[in-house]
Amino acid sequence: MTDFQFNDDDIKFMSLAIEQALEARSEGEVPIGAVVVKDGVVIGRGRNAKAVAKTATSHAEIIAIEDASKNTGDWRLDECSLYVTVEPCLMCAGTIIHSRIRNVVFGVPEPKFGGVISLANTFDIQGLNHKVNYKHGIFEDEIREMLKSFFRDLRNGRL
Repeated sequence: MTDFQFNDDDIKFMSLAIEQALEARSEGEVPIGAVVVKDGVVIGRGRNAKAVAKTATSHAEIIAIEDASKNTGDWRLDECSLYVTVEPCLMCAGTIIHSRIRNVVFGVPEPKFGGVISLANTFDIQGLNHKVNYKHGIFEDEIREMLKSFFRDLRNGRL
């Protein structure tokens, strides 16, 4: 359990990220979803699409960031927050830094690829020109069960 405090917006926007994750699952993708929020409005949505797009960079975070940049007409998302169901990997953490996202909220750690708290503490590297605030653990049990269920169904040939 984490000591982070989550507010009504965190609950609202992580629920939308979970909806994206469920859509990914329905497409046979690992159920990871993300939304980018600015001033209380969702400006970008994304869900895992590696299998569908047949590209390793089609992570939920990347897709949501690209969608937000397209919708705002700017690559700088410095007034934005990203909500994602699973800890961003190193690639996504780097993209978050480069896009200047201010806040990241994620549900569960990713012990094999996590670039925020699990394998690397990318957002805590001293000397970077941009600081990302982060917190995690919201809807942790629900998200963990969604992932376990997906991989169980995948192993049992139900996907």
